[in-house]
Amino acid sequence: MRIDAYNKIGQMYQVNTKKPVNKQSKAQKSDKIEISDFGQSLAIAKQAVHDAPDVRMDRVMELKEQISSGKYQVSNEEIADKLLGQYFSVSV
Repeated sequence: MRIDAYNKIGQMYQVNTKKPVNKQSKAQKSDKIEISDFGQSLAIAKQAVHDAPDVRMDRVMELKEQISSGKYQVSNEEIADKLLGQYFSVSV
């Protein structure tokens, strides 16, 4: 193997020469992001849902009071409709 042949090929293709780099003193334009009105509304809605409590204690206390006083009445048909509605919405 001849090493000098590689050197001559390198010289021919100028692989060892340094090329000047264009330096710019001023920065290029920076990246910019714009969020649409819909995106901003969505972000506000997500934050509102995140900040809302998981349990509405006022409603819980109202239902407890109705149950303890015997005023909370639910018909069997309503219970059956809710159960069937949950069953069919999950399986479909």
